[in-house]
Amino acid sequence: MINSTQDIISEADFRVISDMVYRHCGINLHDGKQELVQARIAKRLRSGGFATLQDYLDHIEADTGGQEFTALIDAMSTNLTSFFREIGHFDYLRQRFLPDWMAHKNKLNNPSLRVWSAGCSTGEEPYSLAMTLLEQVHSQHWDIKILATDISTRVLHTAKSGLYSYDRVDGVPEPYRSRYFVPCGHSREQSFHVVPEARLLVSFRYLNLMNDWPFTGPFDFIFCRNVMIYFDKPTQQRLVNRFWDHLSDGGLLFTGHSESLTGLDHSFSYVQPTIYRKP
Repeated sequence: MINSTQDIISEADFRVISDMVYRHCGINLHDGKQELVQARIAKRLRSGGFATLQDYLDHIEADTGGQEFTALIDAMSTNLTSFFREIGHFDYLRQRFLPDWMAHKNKLNNPSLRVWSAGCSTGEEPYSLAMTLLEQVHSQHWDIKILATDISTRVLHTAKSGLYSYDRVDGVPEPYRSRYFVPCGHSREQSFHVVPEARLLVSFRYLNLMNDWPFTGPFDFIFCRNVMIYFDKPTQQRLVNRFWDHLSDGGLLFTGHSESLTGLDHSFSYVQPTIYRKP
């Protein structure tokens, strides 16, 4: 019987697991993550009825469908998010970027917006973008498509439902909450559905950022926030340059406030902290 994580995971075991995760999806499980890995691996062993770590690793290797490896990555991922998180990004879109960008696209007779939320978690970010864009276009006819991707099938399931508890929606500013959410249930126990008008703008897809990307873009702007913190510098640099290739000229890349392109070899122009432009 497994009594503790120390009973099953040695230093060498940790190296095997961290190397496997790095090769698969670029997540860098450095030494500071060992306690987290131990706790979450132990939970996977208990839930799957595996007697030893080696049994579990053998099962992953034999799982041609990759379901258990996906469950492992889910267990290793942190999916902290909220509607309109880092509100300054949405303010910049509304006040500074979208008015000029949409006028530019109108002149090109191309009233369309293509957006990518990379690492969309449970969907609050892409739905916040959908609301922001709907407010911006008003009654104008614009073709808006938001691609929302994540490596976690668990969070994508929640995102696709578009259903959120009261506490998740409580911080959404008015009039967004009344315009873009439909209450379900009663009192403070109620849940809220994102309205179809916003949900129809978003396509949720599984994507491992380290693999081939089955789309070409170009995107008008990309949100990749609080994702690169999981990667080492070489992986970050490869990812940033791939984002460049998938952005329109003049398009923007948004990163998280704990992330920076400093020290990376790239061609983006600095706009302000966490916002970069493809010239």
